[in-house]
Amino acid sequence: MTDAQKRVQERAHRRAWPQVSTRVQELHARMRLEEKLAQLVGFWIDHGDEVVAPLAGEMTAGAPTRLAEVTEHGIGHFTRVYGTRPVDPVERARWLWEEQRRLRRETRLAIPALVHEECLTGLAAWKAACFPTPLAWGAAFDPDLVEEMASLIGSSLRTLGVHQGLAPVLDVIRDPRWGRTEEAISEDPYVVGTVGTAYVRGLQSAGIQATLKHFVGYSGSRAGRNHAPVSAGPRELADLFLPPFEMAVLDGGARSVMNAYNDVDGVPMAANAELLTGLLREEWGFDGTVVADYFSVAFLALMHGVAADRGHAAAMALEAGIDVELPSGDAFLEPLAALVRAGEVDETVIDRAVLRALAAKEEAGLLDEEFTAEPPSVIDLDTPAHRDVARRLAEESVVLLSNDGTLPLAGTAARIAVIGPNADRAEALMGCYSFPNHVLAHHPGVALGIEVPTIAEALRAEVPDAEVEVVRGCEVEGADTTGFAAALAAAERAEVAVVVAGDQAGLFGKGTVGEGNDTESLDLPGVQRELIEAVVATGTPTVLVLVTGRPYAIGWALDGPSRPAAVLQAFFPGEEGGPALARILTGAVNPSGRLPLTLPRSAGAQPYTYLHPILGGPSGVTSADSTPVRPFGFGLSYTTFGYSGLSADRVVEAGGTFEVEVTVTNLGEVAGVDVAQLYGRDLLASVARPVSQLLGYQRVALQPAESATVRFEVPTARLAFTDRGLARVVEPGEVEVWVAASAGEKVAAAVAEGIAELSDVEVASGAGNSGGDKALVTVTGDVHRVSTADRRITTATVSH
Repeated sequence: MTDAQKRVQERAHRRAWPQVSTRVQELHARMRLEEKLAQLVGFWIDHGDEVVAPLAGEMTAGAPTRLAEVTEHGIGHFTRVYGTRPVDPVERARWLWEEQRRLRRETRLAIPALVHEECLTGLAAWKAACFPTPLAWGAAFDPDLVEEMASLIGSSLRTLGVHQGLAPVLDVIRDPRWGRTEEAISEDPYVVGTVGTAYVRGLQSAGIQATLKHFVGYSGSRAGRNHAPVSAGPRELADLFLPPFEMAVLDGGARSVMNAYNDVDGVPMAANAELLTGLLREEWGFDGTVVADYFSVAFLALMHGVAADRGHAAAMALEAGIDVELPSGDAFLEPLAALVRAGEVDETVIDRAVLRALAAKEEAGLLDEEFTAEPPSVIDLDTPAHRDVARRLAEESVVLLSNDGTLPLAGTAARIAVIGPNADRAEALMGCYSFPNHVLAHHPGVALGIEVPTIAEALRAEVPDAEVEVVRGCEVEGADTTGFAAALAAAERAEVAVVVAGDQAGLFGKGTVGEGNDTESLDLPGVQRELIEAVVATGTPTVLVLVTGRPYAIGWALDGPSRPAAVLQAFFPGEEGGPALARILTGAVNPSGRLPLTLPRSAGAQPYTYLHPILGGPSGVTSADSTPVRPFGFGLSYTTFGYSGLSADRVVEAGGTFEVEVTVTNLGEVAGVDVAQLYGRDLLASVARPVSQLLGYQRVALQPAESATVRFEVPTARLAFTDRGLARVVEPGEVEVWVAASAGEKVAAAVAEGIAELSDVEVASGAGNSGGDKALVTVTGDVHRVSTADRRITTATVSH
């Protein structure tokens, strides 16, 4: 070992030594090396040929499969007991309880396994409820409902004897070409942070340890490619990628964090002590466990080339701050043990992780649990409560992008043609981490295990007196147009045509979106655009329903000369997505979703975010136009809303809070829900700042002609940024604030070109709402250095 390596190890040993109970200390003192290492790894139950993790086939080849052999010295985690293949939950719970008893009975230290499962869109297990994908959570702008959903997911996990859930995903979307866009919440870090923190609270309220992923920068990969390098500087990391994790740790109390696969500026996250230990533990005070994303420790040698072999990769990961290797012990077992025995790795770096792992088990109650009681004999993972929340979240997440008055259909259409590859397929409604698309895709003969009405089925049920004809027309992928003729004939016979197009979620090349399914184009896959344009050309009023995992470049469908009469956007709305869309189409539900990320102009305009400085938007110094087709926060309704009476505190001291108040009025003839969005702009700063930044948001339900006052209480920490010395600060100066129905890209263009005042253009960019006043808030005092004690979340109250 070189002197430099020794110094790194010494620093790692001194840093963030865990504070644990006397019981954990005494248990640790009894442990042999093999027993310590066993507590730092998982074992993937039932893993076969299914590829549900990167390079899973290659990484698991030759791994031991006999559970008794693997657990001779104990085991840290059981990996995906319920989520690897379709198993009956009652039978598998019975098996799990017996295995836990065996660990208590047959291992020297009698420590049960901590069980973890995927749970991003619900427990990823057979017969479990499937909720909308996280991109839909972002579109709903409703953290309270997401918390309610997560508590139900947590109760399902707890019933099955699971202790840790591998969610939420807190990656801030940077490029919609990235296949995992549908797993993420938004392009805005504040929306990601508030919604993601709500998920953490809900899951942990049921006694399940939430796992934040992927720490950090994963979604900023070059060209939106999975696992690709990330070139973010320290300011972009601090101001854009890290805030959601900070909120979930400090405000949500998250108990686990998972590293990302990527490197940032050449340093792989699995070996980044500066962030995994220096920031996460020493600055933020995180005292939970850091678990490795599947195979990412071994990838330090195999994919990044920064470790000579798996043993050295294990040492590097432990020194950086990773505690547990998942899904199995590819590096932390014999490869690491050999280095310890050879004197190359100090055992104390292992001790640090073991203490954290044991503390997590103590917190989960595993050190006291003897599994004497029998597991439940009846298990329902898709109760009426699950379905109710799934339906409400799906309804709130659907975004109306355009409408010439054709919607709602109400009772006006006696003959409806439902056309398109996603019109009559249950799998089209769910994301890539749903059990049907994640696992059942490898088991084609197995039933879904839950009821998932398709859009066509739900529409038939919603309008029983109408004649509904269903024709696929084409597949999601491929160039086959032989189904066009039947689809066009059906459209010509109908009074209205509903074309349902979009994605099929999958993994690693199977599907059009999802993990490993990145894209070079943002055109709709296959020949779907050609089908839509052909249906529109029949002259039958056509409604386009997009069910996707990413936004596509659909300017032609919104602003083109031969556009559909209306366009709805749904982001994989889950098991109740069909009924939710049917109710919105017929007017039983008024759409209230808002875009959680900008609707792109083209793939060539990416990466793009509304959080851009002046030179990040359109201007006269470039011929390339990055203006999106629709801005962040955009969404129409079957009514319209107006804003008036904007007022704000004139002065606030840096480090304090200020209030902004606005009146929201329903100007239409039907009830609806608005999402009032508070934006701000720092007029003069020491570094380039965004032309608009979301400071807070609030859903407001209003009857026709009803008004409500929304009062935002904004901590000045919402204005914080990383200064030239890389400190997070709030600077004194003037801040412009306004309430709008979207981020308003015309505002950004006006600011960039200096051609208009904010209030002159906001009405035009704001989802049919009137208003657009602005207010000026002066931040006074000295530069305020933001700490973990600062409040981070804007609160909003609504008075009718």
